[in-house]
Amino acid sequence: MSDIYQRKRDHIDLCHTGPVEAGDHGGLWGDVKLVHDALPELAMGQLDLETPFLDHTLRAPVMVTGMTGGPAEAGDINRGVAKVCSDLGLAFGVGSQRVITKAAESLDTFRVRAQAPDAVIFGNIGVVQARDMGPAAVAELMHAIEADYMAVHLNPAMELVQPGADADSDFRGGYDVIGRLVDALDGRVLVKECGTGLGPKVVRRLATLGVRAVDVSGSGGTSWIKVEALRAQGAQADLGHLFADWGIPTAAAVAMSADIDVQVVASGGIGDGLVAGKALALGADVVGCARPVLQAFMDHGEDGAKAFLETLTQGIRMVMALTGTLTAADLRRAPRVVGPTLRAWMDHERTER
Repeated sequence: MSDIYQRKRDHIDLCHTGPVEAGDHGGLWGDVKLVHDALPELAMGQLDLETPFLDHTLRAPVMVTGMTGGPAEAGDINRGVAKVCSDLGLAFGVGSQRVITKAAESLDTFRVRAQAPDAVIFGNIGVVQARDMGPAAVAELMHAIEADYMAVHLNPAMELVQPGADADSDFRGGYDVIGRLVDALDGRVLVKECGTGLGPKVVRRLATLGVRAVDVSGSGGTSWIKVEALRAQGAQADLGHLFADWGIPTAAAVAMSADIDVQVVASGGIGDGLVAGKALALGADVVGCARPVLQAFMDHGEDGAKAFLETLTQGIRMVMALTGTLTAADLRRAPRVVGPTLRAWMDHERTER
């Protein structure tokens, strides 16, 4: 069990202070410019950030995406950040619950409902682990922490570079697993990537299975390939550094999925309210972040995490005001100018479709 817990501690430490940001393109947010409205004809008190998300309504279109769980310090993070999300009316996700199947005593580090009675809570399991466990066991993990939904994460790139990676890793059967989970959990499933992006082909097929929400988790924020490369040695580390910037940039992943019949969470480099506003303008329903919240909590506790999330939300409000937009959903119709690299991604998607 010590090896599993040490891996989780490594993840916390590296995401707190390590050089784990994807550096090649920054999510392509520089390729998105929103058009300023000098006469917006609104009052700040009119702005409405309430956002329908699956079967719930958030006070603002913000989610703290899954981060951690397992060792005792991970439980402190989960409980503290979940309480902040509950107080602010936001969504919150725990990290991968796979560790519970190896160390049952870790369950309490994922239980946050007592501290966060009003938060929309997401459990978390990998698609490969869900395949091996079966739908009933996954449902049990969700119910054990009183989560409202289950996030199913896809992370083949991360899996291939982490220490001890299996050269014969088997990623087959994922769509079938997700389809069975959608049925078993009455549609309470969100499918998410882990920093390398969901493309529109995958999102469309997930929609046909009844998946109602996806987190595109694009390249541009924390690179979990980098995280694992920093933990690895030899050839495995070399491969990790080679592929450190692999993936679909977040802005492109959002824009290419905006017209598909699912709700879209934009995560991957959402570090401030301006970027969050751009993501919503490109078609995201909700923005997600993890590392900046973790850093704020590690440095300044609940007050730090709350201050970060309130500032992020205030930034979204400012984007709305300066584009003459009354609701968060209306940001989709805000005029924008798209740069050449993002335009190339969007044109490629249209050609493929």
